[in-house]
Amino acid sequence: MSNRDIQNTLAVFKREFLAYFNSPVFYVIVIIFLLATNGFTFFFSRILDFDDVSLSTRFFVWHPWIYTVLAPAVGMRLWSEEHRLGTIELLMTMPVSQWQAIVGKFLAAAVVWFIALALTFPIVCTVAYLGNPDSGPIISGYVASYLYALACLAVTSAISAFTRSQVICLVISVFVCFVIALIGDPGFTQAIVNAVPNGWESVVRFVSYFSFMDHFFEMTKGIFVLRDVLYFLSVIVVSLLVTDLGLRSKRA
Repeated sequence: MSNRDIQNTLAVFKREFLAYFNSPVFYVIVIIFLLATNGFTFFFSRILDFDDVSLSTRFFVWHPWIYTVLAPAVGMRLWSEEHRLGTIELLMTMPVSQWQAIVGKFLAAAVVWFIALALTFPIVCTVAYLGNPDSGPIISGYVASYLYALACLAVTSAISAFTRSQVICLVISVFVCFVIALIGDPGFTQAIVNAVPNGWESVVRFVSYFSFMDHFFEMTKGIFVLRDVLYFLSVIVVSLLVTDLGLRSKRA
């Protein structure tokens, strides 16, 4: 990648990133995210009532379900807004390639979620003050959580490229992210295994492997497995490729 490519990508990134901060939606989503993570951790999981201060089962376990709704809320404007306002033609006439625009916009949304996730660190400080949690699962949990958020963002980006309506993009993205999460939920998977005929368990387990959940929970245990990291990176790359395909189909 040349310096010119990097400069063009950063120009799109800056434009999109500042647009988030100029919108009240960004602040509302971050506040909801912080309220949700704190509420689930301290009130639903009641982490302060137990000697076990594991954040994996009382903090990170809620993140996939929160991202199912809030990540699409951040990503729904990536391309739907450009289509609706008719500014996508203007964007594409700028001296940037389509891929530079895709990467720049995605990175802007990714940094937004990095900021939101970083703001949850006081929860870790509180738990560390009250107990002695293992740092390994905390580090891997944050990495897993961030990769999960990026995967949901990438899926939303792909859907956003095919629709002009942010509302439609949000609804479809939430549904897709929910299904992807649900098929990997241990309780749901076991219920399906119990319901299907003998011999179908391997099929159910195979399908659940493609869920974000399966790879997310493995990483929150404090063990970095390259397979799980590559899975999330593959989802992101494939989704951005679909985004490119969607934009090309709109321009055809």
